[in-house]
Amino acid sequence: MTNLLMTFRPHRLPASAAHVLTPMILSFFMSGLVALIATLRATGLSPDLPEQALHAWMLSYPVAFPAALVVLPMVRRVVSLLVEPPAR
Repeated sequence: MTNLLMTFRPHRLPASAAHVLTPMILSFFMSGLVALIATLRATGLSPDLPEQALHAWMLSYPVAFPAALVVLPMVRRVVSLLVEPPAR
């Protein structure tokens, strides 16, 4: 099993992809969690909760990802004003 994992090494993306990949992954998890909580709050523990939460997530992620692309640089700027720069 270990040998199989060692032989399969997917190619990694270039470092320049991080500025898009970070908000993509962040918004994926955040919108999913918020959709689940909002759906749970609205419907309770209904039998079709997973289906309803997935539907809510499908509506929220296309909004969350572009929003994260726009907002994340501003957030980084605000954070850089609030914290000390790293020591050189």
